[in-house]
Amino acid sequence: MADLNAADIIQEREEFICVNAKDKDESLKCDKDSIAGTVSQRACVYCGARVVLNPVTDAFHIVHGPIGCASYTWDIRGSLSSGPEIYRNSFSTDIREHEVIFGGEKKLSAAIDEIVRQYSANPPKVIFVYATCIIGVIGDDIDAVCKAAERQYDIRVIPVKSPGFAGNKSVGYKAACHALLRLMGENKRGKKIRGINFLGDFNLAGEMWILTDYLRQIGVNVVSKFTGDARCEELMQAPQATLNIVQCAGSMTYLAKQMEQKYGIPYIKISFFGMEDIKLSLKRIAEAMGDQSVMEKAEQLTVEREKEVGPQLAYYRERLRGKKVAIYVGGGFKAISLIKQFNDLGMKTVMVGTQTGKAEDYEIIRSISDEGTVILDDSNPYELEKFMLEKGADILVGGVKERPLAYKLGIAFCDHNHERKHPLAGFEGAVHFAQEIHLTVNSPVWKFVRGEGAG
Repeated sequence: MADLNAADIIQEREEFICVNAKDKDESLKCDKDSIAGTVSQRACVYCGARVVLNPVTDAFHIVHGPIGCASYTWDIRGSLSSGPEIYRNSFSTDIREHEVIFGGEKKLSAAIDEIVRQYSANPPKVIFVYATCIIGVIGDDIDAVCKAAERQYDIRVIPVKSPGFAGNKSVGYKAACHALLRLMGENKRGKKIRGINFLGDFNLAGEMWILTDYLRQIGVNVVSKFTGDARCEELMQAPQATLNIVQCAGSMTYLAKQMEQKYGIPYIKISFFGMEDIKLSLKRIAEAMGDQSVMEKAEQLTVEREKEVGPQLAYYRERLRGKKVAIYVGGGFKAISLIKQFNDLGMKTVMVGTQTGKAEDYEIIRSISDEGTVILDDSNPYELEKFMLEKGADILVGGVKERPLAYKLGIAFCDHNHERKHPLAGFEGAVHFAQEIHLTVNSPVWKFVRGEGAG
């Protein structure tokens, strides 16, 4: 810990940070609530629930809380739809001082009534009702309101217990998973469909379409998608699938485990980020399906696409070799894939951290990272800036909250979060990713920022 200059960081944070050393078995504290006062980069419980459920394209989303909470809508998430667009609307009860004093249940009931009345030509199939911070404080019984609305209108109205102060983003993921389990219900006896549920891809920039096309080419049927470009009826038939594949492990591993217990569906973790994990994931899915034809098609697809994108990746590899990378993303599984992807491009990861990583994720991160790599859990702006400068990072990969930190320091940035408009998953995404890293790291602007381009 001495290498980190512990005097410069909040004392309680010491156990959440380590410098990777192969000869030390130093465990990293993780999967805990944020320390008060550290200005964590994490989002709140409501945010975690909303990002998982919002891509369900034909669901209605009522935010029971102040109007500010409703601003967290589709426009800060790049999820696309091939059909319904109702998910692009955000409905709010707009809780104010009167409701804080006297309760907001009547206002929530009126909001549900208004949606049903206004959309009578195309009645809602499902309404998700999110309880935000103030609702957790005043104690509105949203369960009772939702049950009454279900009886009155014969539609699914599902409460999502997500007051922001009740934990961290991971708790919000779990709240969303509980809502999805309620949507699926007790559908245990339906006839099994030979196919998979794709858990943990939210169709950012159309990535779900790319990945399901791969699966179609190798002969794997996709029963339902959680939740990119999903429909409510599609999700309700998910218990009939024979396998779950989990891409975003942070948000969907809990759901996969619950579905295994409740419906008897096994799951495997996969990742379509970076060439190494893309090839491995196609192979693992094919093997899990137990079909020789699927295995052969997966191998053929891998060979063909690797041959296609190989020269393009080689071009960028030559221009990126030796550059230093800092990574700060949401989940541990994505961080692991990114380290592998940068290794393939000849780049050196000098700092890596996540918001919701688990102990097993950090063990893998330590095993594939170089000695001296700084590893952080639930970091804050000060720590990120400190270690990027100390380690001489050329680029930071993160999300919208990390972008200003990088640019302020004169460091390149790559958005690998919800706001991006181009795909980074799959073979196509691997090329897009390498291209973006090259364009930002090797941009002439950094010479001027560092004073090298003057004159």
